[in-house]
Amino acid sequence: MNSSLSTQPLFHVGPVPVTNAVVTTWGIMAVLLGVACLISRRLTPAVPGRVQAFCELFLTILDGQIRETMRTDPSPYRAFIGTMFLFILIANWTALVPGLHAPTAALATDAALAGLVFISIIVFGIRSGGVGGYLRTFLWPSIVMVPLNLIGSITRTFSLMVRLFGNVMAGAFIIGIVLSLAGLLVPIPLMILDMLTGAVQAYIFVVLAMVFIAGALTRTTAAASTETTGSSS
Repeated sequence: MNSSLSTQPLFHVGPVPVTNAVVTTWGIMAVLLGVACLISRRLTPAVPGRVQAFCELFLTILDGQIRETMRTDPSPYRAFIGTMFLFILIANWTALVPGLHAPTAALATDAALAGLVFISIIVFGIRSGGVGGYLRTFLWPSIVMVPLNLIGSITRTFSLMVRLFGNVMAGAFIIGIVLSLAGLLVPIPLMILDMLTGAVQAYIFVVLAMVFIAGALTRTTAAASTETTGSSS
């Protein structure tokens, strides 16, 4: 029996194995890129169509969520948060397509997504307060907190990975078991519930990402203000 923590490769590119999750991931990225290019070429500021109106509504909701969660201007974070939400949402829903497996049901994909959040925290933190300002956040509120701050930055990333993997994998297992026992029609309500769960998990993931980024920005500001106060005194 194969472990759910590993996937069998479909083929190899030289020594590199290519799994179903990798192929599906690249397919999702290609679809998102193609749709984005197609929509951007048909923008009409005067009289927006239905698709453009839907996209504008999505951006309005996204900006409102970023403002509410991070208490800051959403423009620097809109592209990263919005793209991650759309990718995770579609990735969660691909399990409903016959012959496809949700990339987010593979631990490697979830680790990569959590890694992107980890890198984004560093990038946005450095952009906010510089390299020195970001490094000082590990000294805040005192130098004795350095080990705990370092461990916290790692455990946050790990928790994002495990939470997404566990919920998506659980949904895939339940639908697979019911489908094998009850036929094709009975699992339809569970599939609808799985779509809702996939949307909720994508939302929770990006909200937690925003919370972690906002926390880094807050600590950077607090560390900078503490240093300024100390220098003035």
